Amino acid sequence: MTAYDLSRYLNVRSAYGSSFAPDGTLAFLMNTTGVGQIWSLTEPRGWPEQLTFYDDTVSFVDYSPERPELVFGMDEGGNERAQLYRLDADGHVHELTGMPDAKHRWGGWSPDGERFAFASNRRDEAVFDIYVQERDATGDDAELVWEGDGWLSVGGFSPDGERLLVSEAHSSFDQDIYVLDIDSGDLTHLTPHEGKVRYTSASWGPDGEAVYLVTDAESDTLELARLSVDGDLDIVRSDDQWNIDGVALDQDSGRLAYSRNVDGYNELTVGELTGPTTIETFPTPDLPGGLAGGVSWGPDAERFAVSVTGRRVNTNVFVVEAETGESEQWTAASTAGIPRETFIEPEAVRFESFDGREIPALFSLPAGAADGASTDGETPVIVDIHGGPESQRRPSFSGLTQYFLSRGYAVFEPNVRGSTGYGKAYTHLDDVEKRMDSVKDLRAGVDWLHDHPTVDPDRIVAMGGSYGGFMVLAALTEYPDLWAAGVDVVGIANFVTFLENTGDWRRELREAEYGSLETDREFLESISPINNVDRIDAPLFVLHGANDPRVPVGEAEQIAEQAAAQGVPVEKLVFDDEGHGISKRENRIEAYTAVVEFLNEHV
Repeated sequence: MTAYDLSRYLNVRSAYGSSFAPDGTLAFLMNTTGVGQIWSLTEPRGWPEQLTFYDDTVSFVDYSPERPELVFGMDEGGNERAQLYRLDADGHVHELTGMPDAKHRWGGWSPDGERFAFASNRRDEAVFDIYVQERDATGDDAELVWEGDGWLSVGGFSPDGERLLVSEAHSSFDQDIYVLDIDSGDLTHLTPHEGKVRYTSASWGPDGEAVYLVTDAESDTLELARLSVDGDLDIVRSDDQWNIDGVALDQDSGRLAYSRNVDGYNELTVGELTGPTTIETFPTPDLPGGLAGGVSWGPDAERFAVSVTGRRVNTNVFVVEAETGESEQWTAASTAGIPRETFIEPEAVRFESFDGREIPALFSLPAGAADGASTDGETPVIVDIHGGPESQRRPSFSGLTQYFLSRGYAVFEPNVRGSTGYGKAYTHLDDVEKRMDSVKDLRAGVDWLHDHPTVDPDRIVAMGGSYGGFMVLAALTEYPDLWAAGVDVVGIANFVTFLENTGDWRRELREAEYGSLETDREFLESISPINNVDRIDAPLFVLHGANDPRVPVGEAEQIAEQAAAQGVPVEKLVFDDEGHGISKRENRIEAYTAVVEFLNEHV
């Protein structure tokens, strides 16, 4: 079998985040140039036209409902202080916000395309306000329509263009929904509740008398529900085992698509509202890969575009005929010449943790081990831990994962307690004082690997990013004898300094998950890997972006310095033009080439 180098795997392209123009032109993001930029197509598999040409990643694209113009977002160097821009049909770009010290979060076009809404922390960095702006105005002319005191976002204009759907996040597992009358400034609270309840993926229904969303208000799992503007909640679709992840609804037609999360894979259902809580279901879309999301309805809702991915399917945009389910791939993001049949699909497995709980994971074996050709007990393993922690490792395409598999590593991806996708109760099993129970799950996962006949128990690597980086460092300090090496990407080393220095707009949400600086400081100190750094024995690679607003680069600097002082082999790599993660292709190639060389030396 031909061996391809790392740069080839990291050059596998992705096309995603699509939006239909009124005339049926499809805009989408594609990273052909190394970062996501806007491209367009007028027919499937046509020659795409590149529309933006920046060094930084474009974060989203949204066509006007009435004109051949679109809005896109972009930050600078990964600092997450996104600005909004309008791109006209003639290619001219207009800066709409122009306040680089503030974040701007898109809230959608008005039905007539004359205005748009957004949330921003330009008044106070710690909170988000709601703004409405004329399409041809500049940032100074935006109208402040609601002063917030928390993490607000806009879910779109009502069908009559007179109201906004507003969401307030208290934590990742607790939200509220409001309706804001733009002219009067009246804010109506639709979801008063006690405890933590999720109300997410909300969009206006066709008549403007209700919104459709997913919620766990009445269940352990997320259900599709109708929430009236009077606050009445009716469940439309439910599943007692799996979450309904989200819903995308076309206001004019009442057509909708929603997805069910089945062990990380998703099942997409398409239909049309025939009553407030009744849906006529269409045939299931014919899509590859096992994961599809980011639905964008086309003109008249006869079809929709969706981003499709899988472990053997690099991300591309497909267009689905709503009534028949027939699909056609529109974009042609390249696999960099690597045959698709060489990509490896994971197996969904379970392992028993310290308290008898079954923990889900994805496990991939390299070709030689998978077909039984390798010698038992000789396969090294990357234990790849997701961030969040309110997230879930799902089987989307990853060039880095496929590279490791091609080089003989197995890859083990646990969804430890606290992960989403397995019900509300599961997500709260790692809250605050139970934080280290999730690290115990890692220990149990390694025990499971030790029992696997193909695994070399002396060559197991912990790797993870963001919160996953904390998990790596915690695993290395709590269970130092288990690991051959650790790779910490933009990870938390000290919860106290992390919370003190993270973006002001994030601190309250993060304290809701990890614990408060005011009341839980002693506990946060006790679980911070930096305070147990003397227990690290395995070689450590630390990777970070200098502009990271979430986990400041000081987290990398302190753990690398103190681990090296202990005599641990440490490599540190910081990119000046990156933020929370390494997004630019040339930087990714440099970063993960260094990681591979590090693992080659130590593992």
